[in-house]
Amino acid sequence: MNIHRTTSPAIAFAVAAAGVGLFSLMDAAMKDLSIALGAYNAVLWRNLTGSLIAGALFLGTGQGWPSTGNLRLHLWRSFIVAGMAVSFFWAIARLPLAEAIGLSFIAPVIALYLAAILLGEKIGREAILASVAGLGGVAIILYGKFSGHCSQDALWGAIAVLFSAVLFAYNLILARQQAQAAGPIEIAFFQNLLTASVLALAAPWFLAPFVVAKAPMLVTAASLAIVSLLLLSWAYARAEAQVLIPVEYTAFVWAIAFGWLFFDEPVTATTLIGTALIVGGSLIAARVKPSAVNHVEIASA
Repeated sequence: MNIHRTTSPAIAFAVAAAGVGLFSLMDAAMKDLSIALGAYNAVLWRNLTGSLIAGALFLGTGQGWPSTGNLRLHLWRSFIVAGMAVSFFWAIARLPLAEAIGLSFIAPVIALYLAAILLGEKIGREAILASVAGLGGVAIILYGKFSGHCSQDALWGAIAVLFSAVLFAYNLILARQQAQAAGPIEIAFFQNLLTASVLALAAPWFLAPFVVAKAPMLVTAASLAIVSLLLLSWAYARAEAQVLIPVEYTAFVWAIAFGWLFFDEPVTATTLIGTALIVGGSLIAARVKPSAVNHVEIASA
């Protein structure tokens, strides 16, 4: 029996929504860790912890060793993920979760242009419309943020989110290639292990003493990332991307809730309006190239 065909789209959607919720909770945990440890140390320790958890799954399920080609792909993507994750979590330590998540939704629109540059795909009218909507949304969020008094940290935080979004857009393309070549447990293990190895190269300059009191939060963040990845991989194996893409944007609702609950962060009208435009642009992008906007949490876990 082919379970991929017998699974209800509604069940796949619900599982994907749970995955997004858990990933958003991980973002909140990483915000706490980034404030306490610094973004570099938070990401390094989370990936080391994730390596142990995913490594146990990798060995326990009898996964075979990946091919040389897969290892090269895992390693290259780990370089991109390292820069993307550190810049994003550095940013959310300085910005409200909702603003950072809203700005990050521009990544699928950027992915259209990267696909044109890297894969030779044509940029059509719909892609241009997606760009206008997305950039308009970014402009509105930034205007709302910086039209009044704001700190220099907030400005650099917004720049870091947009930089992370560019890396993430390229990561979307790599994630699609990776998902076609390897299973989710292999991806989770080698991405955690190799990303930690890449980050360890900078340890002589940035590594700080670990705060033992943050160990439970670290284990929580690593576990949430892995469970989210497995849930989303399960859902995307059983339903078309076009059915599940809208669930990605529930991350903004979770960001509002967790930002308010854990960090007492308000949400402004400009953030809501700007995010709505960015989401609209991303949905147009999904219609143009569904494979280029495969699930963001799968791509970044």
